[in-house]
Amino acid sequence: MKLAWLIGLCCMIGIGAARNSSDNGMHPDKDGFMSIFDGKTLNNWKGDSTYWRVEDGCLVGVVTPATLLKRNTFIIWQGTMPENFEIKAEFKVSALGNSGINYRSEPIGGQPNSLRGYQADLNGPGEYTGSNYEERRRTTLASRGQKVILPPIPATDSLSQHIKDNQWLPKIVTGSLGDPEVLKAAIKADDWNEYHIVVRGNHMQHYINGVLMSDVTDNDTVNRRFTGWMGVQVHVGPPMRIAYRKFRLKTLPRS
Repeated sequence: MKLAWLIGLCCMIGIGAARNSSDNGMHPDKDGFMSIFDGKTLNNWKGDSTYWRVEDGCLVGVVTPATLLKRNTFIIWQGTMPENFEIKAEFKVSALGNSGINYRSEPIGGQPNSLRGYQADLNGPGEYTGSNYEERRRTTLASRGQKVILPPIPATDSLSQHIKDNQWLPKIVTGSLGDPEVLKAAIKADDWNEYHIVVRGNHMQHYINGVLMSDVTDNDTVNRRFTGWMGVQVHVGPPMRIAYRKFRLKTLPRS
């Protein structure tokens, strides 16, 4: 009887665990995407609670007049990022807001909740939304509408000598994805938009609402990265609000 009771208890525990896993969304959907934000808690996310909270099922970052930033701060997902992946997330940003989804990024020593690396950029006015910006490194790698190759630079060169007006000068624009203002028309102001990031090897594509906005192939063997952290940002500047929902991750096979 004891053995049968233990077996029954183990089965109930197993069923409960499977149900909890399903309820939390921590399993791939039919398209291979796994939810990494449960809409209820900040479990598996790490950031400064002054700026980040859960509100109405969303991951929300807020900067107020009393909490203005001296440097950008992130809430960082603590799970393991695959080398190749897709990210889908819906965002809604205030009119003067500035944010972005960082990936393949590294922490900055001595600066809590900071990241340095590739960023799927976005902001309220929309001029940066969809571009590929490398936070605290090579700056703008591809503006909206650009298909770009990043050539190697000498390891002895400083990054600053290759940056002007917040643009990475060595980049080679190999094609156009469309007129930037026409592409901007696909971005809804003060409403929900979907960011879709596709990263395979050294190739990175940023889509907004299904429209390809930037395309980068990084051949800069000194400065490119293939691994790192993922997180989302609130930016230095005026008070702002950014909300994310339906945050999902898909692992892609190695190229």
